[in-house]
Amino acid sequence: MFEKVLIANRGEIALRILRACKELGIATVAVHSTADSNAMHVRLADESVCIGPPPARDSYLNIPSLLAACEITGADAVHPGYGFLSENARFAEILDAHGITFIGPTAEHIRVMGDKIAAKQTVARLGVPVVPGSDGAVETDKEAYRIAREIGYPVLVKAAAGGGGRGMKVARTEDELLSAMSTARAEASAAFGDDSLYMEKYLGKPRHIEVQVFGDGRGNAVHLGERDCSLQRRHQKVWEEAPSPGLNDADRKRIGATVATAMADLGYRGAGTVEFLYEDGEFYFIEMNTRLQVEHPVTEMITGIDLVHEQIRVASGAPLSFTQEDITFLGHAIECRVNAENPVTFAPSPGRINYYHPPGGLGVRVDSAVYQGYAIPPYYDSLIGKLIVHGKSRNECLMRLRRALSEYVIDGIQTTIPLFSRLVTNGDIVDGRYDIHWLEGYMAARDGE
Repeated sequence: MFEKVLIANRGEIALRILRACKELGIATVAVHSTADSNAMHVRLADESVCIGPPPARDSYLNIPSLLAACEITGADAVHPGYGFLSENARFAEILDAHGITFIGPTAEHIRVMGDKIAAKQTVARLGVPVVPGSDGAVETDKEAYRIAREIGYPVLVKAAAGGGGRGMKVARTEDELLSAMSTARAEASAAFGDDSLYMEKYLGKPRHIEVQVFGDGRGNAVHLGERDCSLQRRHQKVWEEAPSPGLNDADRKRIGATVATAMADLGYRGAGTVEFLYEDGEFYFIEMNTRLQVEHPVTEMITGIDLVHEQIRVASGAPLSFTQEDITFLGHAIECRVNAENPVTFAPSPGRINYYHPPGGLGVRVDSAVYQGYAIPPYYDSLIGKLIVHGKSRNECLMRLRRALSEYVIDGIQTTIPLFSRLVTNGDIVDGRYDIHWLEGYMAARDGE
């Protein structure tokens, strides 16, 4: 096992990793920008190192500063959390070259799955169902027209190196195709420094289903069930739950077994999430995230397995501590992403928290690094906490969530808690009748009232 882990992240995920390390008896190093000197994970870590000014490129994305922090403190492993450098293959390679373990997959797997085209080709070879579309990057207008006619309109034009909805445009007719490609190419170049595009069939009302997988790099891999992440705004997840209210047992067993077999064949190491669009009983691969997901707590709640503990164990060279037969799924869990944002316009709302009271009770978990008097800086993602609830059934889970939301107090800034208080009583949500377009339609309808 590792002696000391450096946590290359901030906020709630840094605190989540720190807690796991302490439970395993591992010393911790917190890195932080000057804007985060009073952050909770910095206060609780065994050691802390300031790695630069507030802009992420000068601190949390600054590989030389992170490497220097490892050398100064003697850290023998780095946990990247999610975001920042968590899916940066070069970072993993540099750490390895210096004898420091990257707590995550191999650089090769990060690189392959980080390229949307290569990822699609790889999983297709492994027997995972994919969305009909181009086999690689679309190079010419003539090729784009040909592929679009073959798969049928509407089509989705996507950045090969993309994520978070950037470089993604829909062309509903042939007349819209070139404009969609031009806009997507410009966005992809600006956001990722790579304007490569590919195309796939645009599904009308799919659900977003993702499967949590775990491998030990020795040919052993399991799945830990699916999560439904269909409630999204601008391709950003807002609410996640497990199991999905839209799947039957046969479909969930089928896709789980397919993904676990594929990851075993790939020799995948660590935690990963294989994401699909699901419509009319069929799954279509869209991407794989080679890291811990923001929404991993819902899986932990229904399986009782600590995914961060297992990440650390496997990275240290240990085999998986469980088999597929050991995994049982109990009850239902829902996570709400609480952001420091206006609940209607979603405008960022940084500032000082004057009063803070998180909910509690049986089946209620709050993953957050904020506290009363904490000033939320304006430089980073607006996520300030995650409210996760668990119940024996989905109905019990929804009732518990309603109660927990009514107790959650964050005063001094605006948050998205009022949005969730409305969603939890909405008929479509209660009945599980929603898809990836539902939330934006709901918000547009409210704007028109």
